[in-house]
Amino acid sequence: MDKILFFDGYCSLCDGLVDRMLHWDKKSVLKFASLQGETAQKLLPPERRDKANPDTIIYLRNGVIYDRSTAVLLSLYDIGGLWVLFSVFLLVPKFVRDLAYRFVTKIRYRVFGKRKTCRLPTLAERERLLP
Repeated sequence: MDKILFFDGYCSLCDGLVDRMLHWDKKSVLKFASLQGETAQKLLPPERRDKANPDTIIYLRNGVIYDRSTAVLLSLYDIGGLWVLFSVFLLVPKFVRDLAYRFVTKIRYRVFGKRKTCRLPTLAERERLLP
C-alpha cells in the first residue's frame, strides 16, 4: 500500500521538507501530495481536508492516518537509513512532541514565507508528487 505524506503546498518550510525527503528517500518509499490537491480530496476524510488553513502534515501509511510530529517521525522511519534513529522520539508523549510542532506551525509563514502557488513537480518528481 502507498505511503503518502500530505503537506501544505503553499508553505515554504513544508516545500523544503519535501525537497529534502525526496533526496533522502533513495528507495522511493514515499509519495507526496499537497493538502490542497486532488489526492487529498480523494483519500482524506472531510475533517482532514482544511484547504484554507492546512496546519498539519498528514501521513497516510498502510491505510492509517497520522498527523503532526508522528507523521514526520514515521515517514523518516520509513525512509530508512540513519533516519530511523529519529523514531526514538516516538517514546516522548505525543502531546509534548506536538507542542513543539504546533509552535513551528504558528510561525512558519512569518519565518519561512508562503508561496503564491502550490508546488509543481519536475519531470523527475512526477511519479512521487501526486496531484
